[in-house]
Amino acid sequence: MENFLIILTILASLVLIGSILLQPGKSAGLGEIGGGAETLFGKKRARGFEAKLALLTKISAVVFIVSLLAYNIVIKL
Repeated sequence: MENFLIILTILASLVLIGSILLQPGKSAGLGEIGGGAETLFGKKRARGFEAKLALLTKISAVVFIVSLLAYNIVIKL
């Protein structure tokens, strides 16, 4: 059981690192001074690849935390 949780933690951490590194940056530079005109004109790109990466990041973060908590509980027994 301990080995399974260690392998799960390592895999979740690698997926988490990869999904974070593949996500595009959110900084728009001086364009943000204008007051968010991108959201008014529909330039939201959260429906494609970025949305899948965001979901993968959330899932892998939850798996990472749960596997570490479960590993600590198993070790204490």
